[in-house]
Amino acid sequence: MAALFTAIFVLVSVASASAQSTSAEATADRHWPQFRGTRAGVATDDPRLPDTWSATENVAWKIDVPGRSWSSPVVWGNHVFVVTAINTRQPVQTLNAVGTYLARSLGGPMTGADISRPVDAHRWVLYDVDFNTGKINWERTVHAAVPLQPVHQKNSYASETPVTDGQRVYVYLGYVGLFAFDMSGKPVWSQLMSAPKMRTGWGPASSPVLHDGRLYIVNDNEERSFIAAFDARTGKELWRTARENEGSNWSTPFVWQNDRRTEIVTTGTKGVRSYDLSGTLLWQLTGMTSIHAVTPFASHGLLFVSSGYFPDSKRPTYAIKPGASGDISLKGEERSNEFIAWSNPTLAPAYPSPLVVGDQYYTLMDRGFVTSNDPRTGDEIYGRRRIAVDAGTFSASPWAYNGKLFAISEDGDTFVMQAGREFKVLGRNSLGEMTLATPAVANGSVIIRTATKLYRIARAPR
Repeated sequence: MAALFTAIFVLVSVASASAQSTSAEATADRHWPQFRGTRAGVATDDPRLPDTWSATENVAWKIDVPGRSWSSPVVWGNHVFVVTAINTRQPVQTLNAVGTYLARSLGGPMTGADISRPVDAHRWVLYDVDFNTGKINWERTVHAAVPLQPVHQKNSYASETPVTDGQRVYVYLGYVGLFAFDMSGKPVWSQLMSAPKMRTGWGPASSPVLHDGRLYIVNDNEERSFIAAFDARTGKELWRTARENEGSNWSTPFVWQNDRRTEIVTTGTKGVRSYDLSGTLLWQLTGMTSIHAVTPFASHGLLFVSSGYFPDSKRPTYAIKPGASGDISLKGEERSNEFIAWSNPTLAPAYPSPLVVGDQYYTLMDRGFVTSNDPRTGDEIYGRRRIAVDAGTFSASPWAYNGKLFAISEDGDTFVMQAGREFKVLGRNSLGEMTLATPAVANGSVIIRTATKLYRIARAPR
């Protein structure tokens, strides 16, 4: 009888574990269709997601990716899409650590530009990688030419992240144009564009966004900055609005669906601008830093905007309420007004975009500090906490799942931190190679791009 009860208990336990696993798979994110996913870096909790890894531990697969690119991977079911720019004369390029970059143009005096000038033809390539096996299902050359503009050595000729709706994958390259492919790799349409000059030859990086059958791009440059909408099905340009007096920026636009309306929020050196779905300006806000890269996002009914270029004395973060119109800029020493719920003059990071987990707003500073604030009020939960004395610098945006925060440094080390009111570093996972790309999280896995490889990180089967 005891043996019978034991057998029944085992069967029930196995069935329960199987049901829990099936439930986890059903509720987990199957897709990560754009830069930072659909919830600004926060993934659905899933017990299959790993906490620890290395270049050999908890690696479902890893593949070599030629060229030099900081475009982030995106995922739709069994498709992992990644873009790269390949120098046809030197497909495998050696990248120096970021700390060795000198602020000089090639062969010239100290200028702060640190640019490389193109002389070789490049191929811009889109890969579809099988999520389960790492096998390349197909690759397509998006464009081939000598790049028309130089690029900062910390940037690349393909830093823009593609976006997908499960029917097509859309690739925007500021140097080249906008392209659509179906899920089997068939070209659907393309829109070639000129390459306006960027500030000091640093190159573009703003990614496209997709909403309700439309693609939105922002191209802020030194010649003719604009925001434009395209029909995702046909590629037809639906409208284009000039962004007068706006110079070069590197921030991705954000489609904000709030309880009042849907708007397209853009950020830049001259300020924040929000447009309706026809390209008409709704409201604007000045008071940003001299260089802008951080992407806005929304949570708790508020829009969060940060601008934190580190040499500037003012590095503000704003929490904005829905329904604004006109100029909502703060005056004098104001920290809030009718449409700005709260602000902080020195909270913003330079490159990583912040995120909200539960009732905490987290900021990852590019110099390796983390802060936490109340997203509704801006009140400090904890001030600057150093991740590690040797953590290096950070460009990729953080992500979160299972009550933990993750931040990958430019050296390829992912620091695991607990989410909550007390700051605590739980672990450090090293891949031993430079990265500036923000990972994707889907199907119980983390997809990480380093300088030469693409990893699918997942718990090893037990």
